[in-house]
Amino acid sequence: MSGAFRCSVSGQTRGDELAGTASTVRSFLLLEQAGPWGAEALRDSRLSAALGPALERHAAAHRVRPLLIRRPGRHAATDGVRVFAVLAGSWTETAVVPDLEAVLDWDLGALAAGRSLGLARHDEPIYAVCTHGRHDPCCAERGRPVALALAEAEPERTWECSHIGGDRFAGNLLVLPDGLYYGRLEPGDALRLAEAHAAGRLDLDHLRGRSTLPMPVQAAEIALRRSLGEDRREAVAYGGRAVDGDLTVARFAVAETSYAVTVRTSVSVDTHPLTCRAAVDSPVPRHQVLAVEPVAR
Repeated sequence: MSGAFRCSVSGQTRGDELAGTASTVRSFLLLEQAGPWGAEALRDSRLSAALGPALERHAAAHRVRPLLIRRPGRHAATDGVRVFAVLAGSWTETAVVPDLEAVLDWDLGALAAGRSLGLARHDEPIYAVCTHGRHDPCCAERGRPVALALAEAEPERTWECSHIGGDRFAGNLLVLPDGLYYGRLEPGDALRLAEAHAAGRLDLDHLRGRSTLPMPVQAAEIALRRSLGEDRREAVAYGGRAVDGDLTVARFAVAETSYAVTVRTSVSVDTHPLTCRAAVDSPVPRHQVLAVEPVAR
């Protein structure tokens, strides 16, 4: 299929910006399922015909984002399946359950509200690489090499995952519990990113944004960091936003200085297929940074 359309190639050729494109998600539920995964992971996998939709409804009722996960490469069968409950930007808990049906009894409303589910604390980062090729070919073609390379260096921290959004930015990586989305990664980029994360730093060249922030604010944070040359993960504190039509003014604190970043959000006049399987063309969202300036506290 050498001549097939690929949304990641098209998006890169257009120059689609990475900043401000992370899905806005506060709570994640990662469910181990070895695959294969169909176009809709929970409904089109080897989960039972009833269980997949039931898990999907259970998560949706509490605005929790479910993802299927699996280890890169081939692995022997084990007793039980791993589940992670994640409050983005805060903490991860985990358990091994005999079957994913057990999750239907969990209080996902507590997770959505930021409360513990009473599972074991998990203090290591999770590197979840989207390899969901049945959803979008780019995710498999660009994601799998990233996942395999990262698994060589970080075998206990690396998982393949189902669709996380932004197919045209493949290879895509989600770092939890931080809620950091990265895109357009090659295997070497992912290895450097993991080293930077271990050192408490961000890869600003590939950062799409934080899932805990609205998309214009994600773009504002990245613009501020680039203007200051500040890549330390905890160095920038979000202080709120004001929205007026298509304008967002986001406030941040860096050390003893406060900043206001003004962003205009719009869409392109032209439309394009934004995924490999898009049925219709769509405009490309854009975040234009108008000002980055220090302000009085």
